[in-house]
Amino acid sequence: MAERPIDTTGTDPTSSGPERSSAGMHGITESVRYSMSEMGPKRSLRTLAAMNHVDGFDCPSCAWGDPDPEHRKIAEFCENGAKAVAWEATRKRVDAAFFAEYSVAALRERDGHWLESQGRLAQPMRLAPGATHFEPVSWQDALALTADRLRGIADPNRAVFYTSGRTSNEAAFLYQLLARRLGTNNLPDCSNMCHESSGAALTETIGVGKGLITYADITDHADLIIVVGQNPGTCHPRMLTALEQAKRRGARIIAANPLPEAGFGRFRNPQTVRGLIGPGTKLTDRWLPVRVNGDLALFAGLNRALIDREDAQPASALDHDFIDRYCDGFEAAAAAWRALDRSRIETMAGLPRRLIEDCAADVLAADSVVVCWAMGLTQHRNAVATIREIVNFLLLRGNIGRPGAGPAPIRGHSNVQGDRSMGIWEKMPDTFLDRLRDEFGFEPPRAHGLDTVDSIKAMRDGKVDVFIGLGGNFASATPDTEVTEAALANCDLTVHVATKLNRTHLCHGTEALVLPCLGRSERDPQASGEQFVTVEDTMAMVHSSRGRLFPGSPHLRSEVAIIADLAYALFGADLGWRDMRDDYAVIRRHIEHVIPGFHAFEQRVRQPGGFMLPRAPRDSRTFPTATGKAHFTVNPPTATEVPPGYLLLTTVRSHDQFNTTVYGLDDRYRGIKGGRRVVFVNGDDLRALHLHEGDRVDLVSVNADGERRAPGFRAVRYPTPRGCAAAYYPETNVLVALDSTAETSNTPATKSIVIRLEPSGGGAGAPRR
Repeated sequence: MAERPIDTTGTDPTSSGPERSSAGMHGITESVRYSMSEMGPKRSLRTLAAMNHVDGFDCPSCAWGDPDPEHRKIAEFCENGAKAVAWEATRKRVDAAFFAEYSVAALRERDGHWLESQGRLAQPMRLAPGATHFEPVSWQDALALTADRLRGIADPNRAVFYTSGRTSNEAAFLYQLLARRLGTNNLPDCSNMCHESSGAALTETIGVGKGLITYADITDHADLIIVVGQNPGTCHPRMLTALEQAKRRGARIIAANPLPEAGFGRFRNPQTVRGLIGPGTKLTDRWLPVRVNGDLALFAGLNRALIDREDAQPASALDHDFIDRYCDGFEAAAAAWRALDRSRIETMAGLPRRLIEDCAADVLAADSVVVCWAMGLTQHRNAVATIREIVNFLLLRGNIGRPGAGPAPIRGHSNVQGDRSMGIWEKMPDTFLDRLRDEFGFEPPRAHGLDTVDSIKAMRDGKVDVFIGLGGNFASATPDTEVTEAALANCDLTVHVATKLNRTHLCHGTEALVLPCLGRSERDPQASGEQFVTVEDTMAMVHSSRGRLFPGSPHLRSEVAIIADLAYALFGADLGWRDMRDDYAVIRRHIEHVIPGFHAFEQRVRQPGGFMLPRAPRDSRTFPTATGKAHFTVNPPTATEVPPGYLLLTTVRSHDQFNTTVYGLDDRYRGIKGGRRVVFVNGDDLRALHLHEGDRVDLVSVNADGERRAPGFRAVRYPTPRGCAAAYYPETNVLVALDSTAETSNTPATKSIVIRLEPSGGGAGAPRR
């Protein structure tokens, strides 16, 4: 496997410091500029006008929820959403002529940004054993080849079926059905790398692995909203509109994050006069510059403050009626909080006691509290414990099961939550498997399968013959990049269903297929007529999505059709695969029989805005745990040990990227232009390390099994907490050891990387200001 290339298109980035406001006119001009360059005027108007509307298609970017249909704007999208659909609906094409021009070796020398910017995949391609170039292959031959290799494996568990969160409910349900009909639960997905920690903690404590809030809880009901380990201005920009509504209603907002972010400053709503030509709305009332991985200590400190207040003045701080009726484990948790060392809490959180006490005062003044979080919390060794402690915090004052209150893990990809609802999980419970058996008449496998990290290990160890990826960019999204790329190359066959060429397609097995699929914005004609699909957002709302554009190539097939035709090639007509391909309503009828909450699926999803799935703790304060009650837990605060002269690195997105997809080489909100290989470091830390802003450095991580290096980064002075640094992923995923994962969830700990900075061979050169 060739060494991963350095981004040679942006080797001299400039820095101008972070912005203090988000969106505004600049967001509009960037949306228009990127859309026009990729789609042209007519195509841009047609797609953007339909995005996130009840008769249109769901944004292929983040999973943030939608307002009620009657409250949606004409332009119901953000800058990053516009870029996501333009990236997908581009007029550029990657066809047989492209692959004839570029060998696989030549393409490996290109970075991910270049690869994905070449255009839409236009036809199925095959890389034969020993070949240097991908060549065209018919759909019939591609699917027959895949079916033949799957039939030929000695054990179904030697196949892995990976899924991206952009997959629809219908495709996800069909995909897990195919895998389980084959005989394996090897169904890793992108949730293993993001909110698996949330699901584990919430299932353990309240019995449901999803958040409990609605859109209206944010906009209309919450008195206090705490946003922690999340950067909504870049990762979930439409959330800022909801926060603005809450703020103007009188809610208070606290943001806890190691880096100051533009989304925590003034929001210049591009759909209001105040946002375009006025000062905008200051969203946050309080910002807590918490240390990287200091969130567990922060919430433990808040809980200690609430207990102290209750001890000093009984019945003043806690909701004892809620605790007594609906919870267990309170006494043990309270004893642990009383025993906490306050000075140790301050050190681990990186916050003075005064700030924690001030936050506790905000909590005591609020009747209803929402806590929102994202991957800044979920990708640490102690991630599950941190989220359990957030649940403790909410339980103490009864902030579950009433309007404007509850836990809110904010999902990243547009249907990652729906994929899990559909059965994309390596550890689905027997109740689900029983219903699948009763519906389709075969016995699904019961042994748990491989998650993402364990799939990589299995491929590395020669235990996987066939890897199939339904969307995504597996090699770039996962940890330990060099190990992952070599693991994929260990397979006999790798198959990728995708809209765009990406790095993973070049990390191929002995034989490889790249199969082009329809995008979210494209029409999907099948034998029974034009189809629609469904998705589930982060607030458990299920709604329809119907593309408007004609397919970008006559060779494109929907994900549903690809899966159904592969299943037919494997198993024949046994489960009605072609009926499901021809009419997606057939799939939805199966879903409503198998998955609770989807009764009358077809009728309800055709209603404007769709329908909400039940969540018992929210709906009735019923907790489906072993005891029937919500659990208080004891979570001793921990911190990552950082030796002298080292830093604790967290990974972040730029404002010009979504997950591993990079739209451009600028990060407007952090003041970076012309490159991504930068590391943000506190100025005092730079001086202590005898470095200067602009010096070129290598990032060297320290792991139990040795060191890993990411070369050629520019040091940028930035207001990070002392001892903490930040850099963009996926460039830094190479630093994360495969065994560095969160306890319980096995999520890669990509937000807690112990590094040192070493001068690069390229020398220094200060970013221009």
